[in-house]
Amino acid sequence: MKTEKEIMISARNLKKCFNMGDEKQTIFENLNLDIYKGDFTIIMGSSGAGKSTLMYSLSGMDRPTEGNIAFAGKEITKCNDDQLAVFRRKNCGFVFQQIYLLEKMSLMDNVLTAGALCNNDKKAVVKRAKELFELVNIPEITQKKFSTQVSGGEAQRAGIVRAAINNPEVIFADEPTGALNSNNSEAVLNVFTKLHKEGQSIIMVTHDKKTALRGNRLLYVKDGQVFGECNLESYNGKDKEREKKLDNFLAEMGW
Repeated sequence: MKTEKEIMISARNLKKCFNMGDEKQTIFENLNLDIYKGDFTIIMGSSGAGKSTLMYSLSGMDRPTEGNIAFAGKEITKCNDDQLAVFRRKNCGFVFQQIYLLEKMSLMDNVLTAGALCNNDKKAVVKRAKELFELVNIPEITQKKFSTQVSGGEAQRAGIVRAAINNPEVIFADEPTGALNSNNSEAVLNVFTKLHKEGQSIIMVTHDKKTALRGNRLLYVKDGQVFGECNLESYNGKDKEREKKLDNFLAEMGW
């Protein structure tokens, strides 16, 4: 018997416009979407399709022009800026292409500073940080280094630890491997795969097929709508049938 998935984020009748001089550009309109708890959701689409704009709207980092978003049972489109900031801090983790670690702090201190924003129990935050650093294969000696002293892949993996430190409902990732070489990209994607297997909900924007293969649900954004959807099983390594299914889907989408 098929088990119904729990809806984590529900978006209804979303519209997003930007003013471009005297003209108004509509990025998406009448967009409806449900994101499910525990899914590794990939958002793909051509350049300018509104992938990142949609992700930021779903996370409360940006506001839709029209429509409603319910996130973890809370109508975030009705929140003011201060309420949204508190909500994001407690419920969201963010990983960007630009890593944004504080350069004058060690990797560990970057993570502990983020953890202290939501948890006054320093011992619990340190314990969680150590567990996550072990998960991402960053040894203690490297945790003490500044971001300028480590590789891009190590810094990005530390950025994922920072995003996960407060046990967020969802980790949002915007092209997290876009600035990394292939080896570092693989290491970062392996971390996301591990987190997903532990039950972490993830929403990731990417234009890269290898990255997309890590998700179990792929949404293709086109012409201001979720144009198509491809459902995959959880990632289990090299799977030719999985790759073939994704290739066929992307071809249908005109990617």
